[in-house]
Amino acid sequence: MPRVRKSGVVLAVVGLGLGLAGVGATSTAHADEVLVAVAANFNAPLARIAEGFEARTGHKLKAAAASTGKLYAQIGAGAPFELLLSADDETPARLEAEGRAVPGSRFTYAIGELALWSAQPGLVDAQGAVLGSDRYRHLAIANPKTAPYGRAALETVRALGLEAAVAPKLVTAESIAQAHQFVASGNAELGFVAWSQLSVPGQTPGGSWWRVPPKLHQEIRQDAVLLKPGQGRPAATALLAYLKSEPAQAVIRAWGYRLPDTAAVGAKPAGKP
Repeated sequence: MPRVRKSGVVLAVVGLGLGLAGVGATSTAHADEVLVAVAANFNAPLARIAEGFEARTGHKLKAAAASTGKLYAQIGAGAPFELLLSADDETPARLEAEGRAVPGSRFTYAIGELALWSAQPGLVDAQGAVLGSDRYRHLAIANPKTAPYGRAALETVRALGLEAAVAPKLVTAESIAQAHQFVASGNAELGFVAWSQLSVPGQTPGGSWWRVPPKLHQEIRQDAVLLKPGQGRPAATALLAYLKSEPAQAVIRAWGYRLPDTAAVGAKPAGKP
């Protein structure tokens, strides 16, 4: 399992082959550690946030990243995560209703944006009209059954009336991270990715892209929730509080997310008046 170390932070990326055994080794985490299940789109921002969190609190953060649906399944199967940073607001609410999350701990930490991206300069136009053209053979999206960004991608295609046209070209990725990889590697000429994957601080996005108007899909509200294994754990409680702090929110904004108080007014789910 690949790991990235940054100032004491260990980010364990949950891939296709990782089962519960992959996260079980961290179940004996000390009181000054918090084990976080994080949606794949927020993995990189969390690494930066973790640096400030560790410096301020002295706690350590360990994270496992995957699609929200896969993380939900692992939590249901007994994975010892203490905190979930979801890519939607439905999964944390469901976990709370099922008694797997602490009531009243849920809040929106970020609002995500969708982008159509190609590694090829000039392929994607400013209106996304390339979707209805014959200039590409493969369109990568995250699995809409498990990844909220994949669901938003399908909603966008339907809102544009292009579902039948793009259906033969769809390449389904396990997560939004893998969808980005498919496009970056050239295995797919186009892909729907998280805007945050293209707006990395200090880097200029390569290729060409279209920021999808929020009105074309349901708002991607990303909620955090304290899971039952984290109840009463100082590091888990401290991380929830830190996510609401200005240093953490500055990182979130820098990565291209919106915050609830800066959300676009009047944005509506696709297809609704």
